[in-house]
Amino acid sequence: MARTDAAANEGLDQAIERACRYRDAGADMIFAEALTELQQYRRFADTLKIPVLANITEFGQTPLFTREELAQAGVSLALYPLSAFRAMNAAALKVLSGNRAKGTQAELLDEMQTRAELYQFLNYK
Repeated sequence: MARTDAAANEGLDQAIERACRYRDAGADMIFAEALTELQQYRRFADTLKIPVLANITEFGQTPLFTREELAQAGVSLALYPLSAFRAMNAAALKVLSGNRAKGTQAELLDEMQTRAELYQFLNYK
């Protein structure tokens, strides 16, 4: 897989040209970074004729397109690199701040995964 960030600074045509060179050099998938419109993904997919990856990260340049929208635009794979981390970090800050302020996490137990739920999910016996 080869990544191009050229669309953000050099424009879509340059990014596609660069991606074509990567494909011709042997890349079998393109990571097209910082695209802002579904039609841009469609142009990548139609031009390159190899799978295109969309990087869907919160607070980035690419809008939070749905999987269906991306698929219809020719995207083969969507990457959500920080979604779970950001949610876990927000939850950790809530627990730790509450524990510091109140001396206990007791008020947040209903929001936590129990040991039994974790073991069931993991199929741990």
